Amino acid sequence: MLQGFKDFIAKGNVMDMAVGIIIGAAFTAIVKSTVDDLLNPFIGLFLGSVDFTNMYFVLSGTVPDGASLDAAREAGAAVFAYGSFITAVINFLIIAFVVFLLVRMVNRIKSVAEKPDEVAPAVKTGPSELDVLLDIRDALKKG
Repeated sequence: MLQGFKDFIAKGNVMDMAVGIIIGAAFTAIVKSTVDDLLNPFIGLFLGSVDFTNMYFVLSGTVPDGASLDAAREAGAAVFAYGSFITAVINFLIIAFVVFLLVRMVNRIKSVAEKPDEVAPAVKTGPSELDVLLDIRDALKKG
């Protein structure tokens, strides 16, 4: 059983998956930074708020005015955190778009690699040596 597990781990697919998970975790940090540090300030400008992720409605409970989402949750208030949800949607759309581009690029590379080399068109170079010898033989017979 231990040998079967070693064989399973040693296969390329498992190693590829592990590398993919590690790269995916690092990529998630990049996307989160892109959304939090670059996109949210612009969206916040249009919505009149500097911190987009702290947008919420208080459903029940009391929260001091201007309190952050974390402070509202610590106060025990029930909040509708639509800013966090919109941030998550933006993160998903960015990740989905980048994955789409990567899959498209990989498929393009695979199709080029699988395409057979262009076969050069047959070029007529003239009669072969055998054809010339047969013509000579026939000419000698006639004459």
